[in-house]
This record gives sequence, C-alpha cells and structure tokens, in this order.
Amino acid sequence: MQPIRKATVIGAGVMGAGIAAQFANAGVPVLLLDIVPDGAANRNVLAEGAIAKMLKTEPAPFMSPRAAKLVTAGNIDDHLAQIAESDWIIEAVVERLDVKQALYKKIDAVRRPGTAVSSNTSTIPLALLTRGLSDGFTRDFLITHFFNPPRYMRLLEIVTGPNTDPQLAEAVGHFADLVLGKSIVRCKDSPGFIANRLGVYWLQVGVVEAIALGLTVEEADAVIGKPMGIPKTGVFGLIDLVGLDLMPHINASLAKSLPPGDPFHAANHDLPLIRKMIADGYIGRKGKGGFYRLNRAGGGKLKEAIDLASGVYRAEQRRELPELAGASKDLRALLSSRGRIGKYAWRVLGQTLAYAASLVPEAADDIHAIDEAMRLGYNWQWGPFELIDKLGAGWLVEKLEKDGLPVPALLRAAKDKTFYRLQDGRRQYLGMDGAYHDMHRPDGVLMLEDVKRVSTPVLKNGSAAVWDIGDGVLCFEFTSKSNSLDDQIIALLGKTIPLVKEKYKALVIYNEGRNFSVGANLGLVIFAANIAAWSEIDKLIAAGQQTYKALKYAPFPVVSAPSGMALGGGCEILLHSDAVQAHAESYIGLVECGVGVVPGWGGCKEMLSRWSISGLLPRGPMPAPTKVFETVSTATVSKSAAEAKELLFLRAEDGITMNRYRLLADAKARALKLAVDYAPPQPVDLKLPGASGKLAFTMAAEGFHHRGIATDHDMVVADALADVLSGGTADLIDVVNEDQLLTLERAAFMRLLKTAGTLARIEHLLVTGKPLRN
Repeated sequence: MQPIRKATVIGAGVMGAGIAAQFANAGVPVLLLDIVPDGAANRNVLAEGAIAKMLKTEPAPFMSPRAAKLVTAGNIDDHLAQIAESDWIIEAVVERLDVKQALYKKIDAVRRPGTAVSSNTSTIPLALLTRGLSDGFTRDFLITHFFNPPRYMRLLEIVTGPNTDPQLAEAVGHFADLVLGKSIVRCKDSPGFIANRLGVYWLQVGVVEAIALGLTVEEADAVIGKPMGIPKTGVFGLIDLVGLDLMPHINASLAKSLPPGDPFHAANHDLPLIRKMIADGYIGRKGKGGFYRLNRAGGGKLKEAIDLASGVYRAEQRRELPELAGASKDLRALLSSRGRIGKYAWRVLGQTLAYAASLVPEAADDIHAIDEAMRLGYNWQWGPFELIDKLGAGWLVEKLEKDGLPVPALLRAAKDKTFYRLQDGRRQYLGMDGAYHDMHRPDGVLMLEDVKRVSTPVLKNGSAAVWDIGDGVLCFEFTSKSNSLDDQIIALLGKTIPLVKEKYKALVIYNEGRNFSVGANLGLVIFAANIAAWSEIDKLIAAGQQTYKALKYAPFPVVSAPSGMALGGGCEILLHSDAVQAHAESYIGLVECGVGVVPGWGGCKEMLSRWSISGLLPRGPMPAPTKVFETVSTATVSKSAAEAKELLFLRAEDGITMNRYRLLADAKARALKLAVDYAPPQPVDLKLPGASGKLAFTMAAEGFHHRGIATDHDMVVADALADVLSGGTADLIDVVNEDQLLTLERAAFMRLLKTAGTLARIEHLLVTGKPLRN
C-alpha cells in the first residue's frame, strides 16, 4: 500500500465532513464529495455547504480556519475519477446497504488497486457490505468507525474481514494513530462492534429503569455520572447531546441484527415519551431541546427538564442526593443502598457490566479492547472491567445471582480473581484462557503511569513529583487538584533545576491529568487576601517569577508537554520553556484579566518579547504591546495547539502531537535532541512606548466601555495591564529589561488584588465556576 498522502471522504454529512476536517487538521489534503441535489445550480453545494458550516460550528471541527483550505469540495457525478489520486477512500453515506454497495462498485471502477477503502458504518456488518463485490475490492476493504465529533473523540474502531489484506489494515491503523491521533481498537465483525453495542444498551437500560423507578432526569444523571466515573451528562444529557432522533434507528438496527437471546431485546422497550418528543421536534441540543431545554419565553433563560411521567417541562431541579456522598470511593455502598437511588444505580450498572462481560470473545478478543472502547468512545474514566475490579467480581456475581440476572461465563470464571493485576511492575489482564497476559504499549508510546508503577519519585511533595523517565531525562509532574499551581509546586521546581543541572540532561514538564494546569490556586490566594497576608502573596509572586526565569535560563533544555487547558500560570510555564511539544487539543491562554489581575509570573514580558522579535508586525514600540494588550486583556484562549501558534503562545517550531498517548515520548525525544550542544537563550531587551502608549491603550479600553463591551472593573484591570505593557515610566528612548518588566507585573498584580472588584471576581469564580462581569 502507498503511504497515505491524500484522502477522499464520500458523504458530506456531519460525520463525513468531520472526518474530512480531521484529515485537514493533520495537514493531509482531502477531497470531500457528495451527491448533486436535484436542480442544484451549484453542483458542489452539499460539500461546500458542509465546509462553510464547519467554519461556524462550535466546538469547531477545524483546529484552525487555515485547515479548511486543505479540503476540496466536489460531487460524485463530476469528480469521482479524482479518487484515483487518493491513498485512502472513506465512505460515510447513509446507512443503507443498497446505497453503499452501489457506491462501492463505482469506487472500484476508478480507484487505484491497493488503495484502502473503508466504511464509517456503525451498524452494518462488513460481511454484508462486501457481499458480491470483487476479490480486489474485498482485499482492500475494511470498516473504520470514527466517533462523533471526529476531531475530539479519540476512539477509532477497526473491523477487518477474512479477505482483508493485513498489511493494508495495519498501514491504515498506523496512519490513523500517528497522523490522525486516534487510538485504535480492533473489533470483531459483530453488530454494533464494541462501543455502540455496549453504549446503546447502557443508555437504553438507563432510560427504561429511570422511568420504571420514577426518577427525575436530574437524579438519574447525577447517579449515572461522577460516582461511576462517567461524564456529568449522565444518560439523559448524553442522549440530548447525541440526538434523540438517532435512538430509534440505532435500536432498530441492533434489534434486527442481534440474536434472539441477546439481553438488548429485553431492554429495547417502546417508549412513547421519546416518540412524542421526536415528533414535537425535541430531539436534543440540535433541536428545540430534549430531556433538558432552555426556555426563552418572555426574553428569559430558564433551564428546564422534562418530567418522565407526564412529559411536561418544569424548572430544572438539582439537589444533593445523600446516597452519592462518597460513592466514587465506595461504589459498592451506592449499589447496595436501599431506595430508588440505590436500586437505579444497581440496575443500570449491574446489567451493563454483565453485558460487557458477555461480549468477550463475540465482539472483542479481550477485556482491554472493551475497556478502551468505553473510555475513549464514551469518555468513561474506568472501563467496565476496571469497574468490576472496583466492586469485586465475586460480589458482582453474587448480587446478579440474587436478583436472578444472568451471569456471563467470563464473569463467573473471574469470581475469585481480578480482571487486571500488577505483576513485577507489569500490568496484566485476565484472558479467556484463565491466565494473565502482559499489556503492551505500541512502539513510540511512553506513559508516566507505567513509569510510576515500577519506580519511586526522585523528588516529591504534596503538589508535585519528579520522575526519572530514562536516558538522563526527568519528568516534572503536577499532582495538585486540577493541577493548579501553588507554593509547593514552585518550591519543588526550584529544587529540580539544580538537580537536573548536576545529574541529568534535560527536563520535561508533563502530566496525565485532564488538563496540564488551570493556573494558580485561587483558593490559596483568596484565603491569604482575606486575612490581609499581602506579604505572603507578594513572596509567592516573586518566587514564581524567579523560578520561571531560572527555568528559562537553565543550562539544560526544558520541554513542556501540555494537553487540555494550560491557563494563566500554566501558560507561563510554556512561555518560559525552551520548547513545547503540545497535544493537538491544547487550549492555551493568559486568562488572569478575567479574574481581575494581570499575568504575574512573566507572561507579559514573554509575550512582549515573542511579538517583538516575531517579524509578523511592523517595527516600532507600539505594535507588539498593542497585540499583547488585545490578547491578554480579553483573556484569549487558543482553541487548539494550531491556533496557539497563531497567537504566539507556541512558537512556529514547537511540536504538535496528534495522539495523546504519544505525547510524553515525543517530548522526551525533543528534549534529548535539544540537549546536544545546548545553549540557553539570550535575554531580549525591549523598547516600549511609555506614557503615550498607555494613553492609547486606555483610550481603546474606554471605547469598549462606552459600547458596553468592557465593564467598570475591566477598565481598572486594563489600566494596570497598560501600565505593564507600556513599560511604566519608560519612554521611547529607554530600554526595558526582563527584571524591570517583572517588577511592573508584580506591582500591578498586587495593586489589583487589593481591589474589591478583583476579590469579588475571584470569589465568584471559586463558588460558581463562572466569571463575574462587574
């Protein structure tokens, strides 16, 4: 098979267009085709319309608007012959076997032999898709089931047939892993494959049992959520997100294809409420609402939820459920508790876990594939078998038997064992043969969780740890809540720098949390402010500044490897690193102005330096400060690593890793490469505009204030930020160095922190999780 340098996606619906966008995000040109609608003046209208829509969609399918230029719109009638230039052709048309097979015959007539052809189907078996087609086509054909939205969902299920070329399938999987950033789960050619087979069953049971037990949708989502390591959307919120209108079609497909004895049939009840909601246009977030809706009557915004018994909407009712207290640490207690809540938790999770155990080996060869599919396809924190280990397989078997529920053979065989174990530092899983087997990472994957199983930290305190990841490289890991930055992290970082200088080659800053860092620990800041411990806060700001500066000028390379949010102080760590190897889904920004302060750990000086030497702006003292003022005052956060480069939070030469599992290995490789003949960066002195520049910033802010865009306290913050970015008392002939800018940052930060408006913003954010516009 040829290397994959160009792709074609046929079908410009939500899924097909999203898949095309992910190819473009990865820098791969892609041809997007669809039919020509009857009477259409523009024969490419469907594909062109899909691209235009994606440029306006939130969350954005494109990592940068620039990526859209790599997608070429066309139509099947005029441009199908162009697929001969593609190395991978993906079909994502309507889920009808006759339509797909007719298209395959057209594809086979014009494609190059040996070109991979795959279907994005989630419901039709491969054996049916390829029935009656040529041997050459079936050899090059496989199923590649992306999950929606394709940019954000990491799971890719791959299904091959008995005639599929193994090397071709391996090449497609390797490309999808490295280039598209997907985690590959290989499935059997069984109905629904893995994630949807189990996920749809779980959702169906969740709805049916909630109605049977008289729960509200809010209660159900609270139970089937955080306690089980499931996103807060729970069951009903997730169905709203996916779309209620899809449920009947998916259920009907599974009901038609699953054998009569499958437990899905017992849960597949006709639900008149859902039929009525769909008929009335309440199909979820893409419609007028679903189980939840936002009532805008009378110009208001009232959050409502539907009553499952009456079908009438009423105000959303969120309340504390005593049964959920501590449930995430003691799941057995929740499933054993009496009353509606405990019964619901047990009925949904018990049946779901038992069903998962029944899918090996029918849908997957091993338990790890099922766990990975649910973690990545449905964002579960723990896979089904990891949840069984938390409960105890023996306990689960006994409870299933007591309730007269079927116990799958695999679950019964594991009654006195765990599905996963550690053996000599290696993680192993229980196989169908009753023996444990080592879990192997693909080449090029290094996980900190594996390092931590077989070693002890080189340094550690309550908020951070330092690990030896081999080849003379240390890894600094944040371990605080939400990876927020505090005095302990600053202190340990201060101890790590001389240690690396003495004994190691390089330092990588990385962790495997959901976010790299959400910034400084505001809880500690507000506590100190409430007792007027201003000197302690000032010491923390000064310590952070000096530590970050020491990081920047250390005699060894520092590579930061963010994923998720890198905000405030987390962003400032990236700015002081020699290089950044960012996961593609990194959301980076200096957001301090949103909470009423300015960046205090060197963020202003680093952004001024980057824009001053970027060559992207006209020369002079104003362009760089103006650009930084625009970005920082609005608390701009990049929507991807690609966009972070456009904002200069990342440099042009910083790396982007598409697959999250490969991030640490890529960062380590980058650090080792830099360590050869490494020399620290040279300081950059700046010429800043002084008082005249500050006046220009102030006038711009006043314009926004008069238009109602900037609030009263925004003006106070903007004034302090303008003071820093203009260089304070400097004038056009003065040179401003780093230390002078750090002094200005610290003074502005402390001045703002003592204002009532800033304290109100911080308290409001801590209580509500939302910014205060005061």
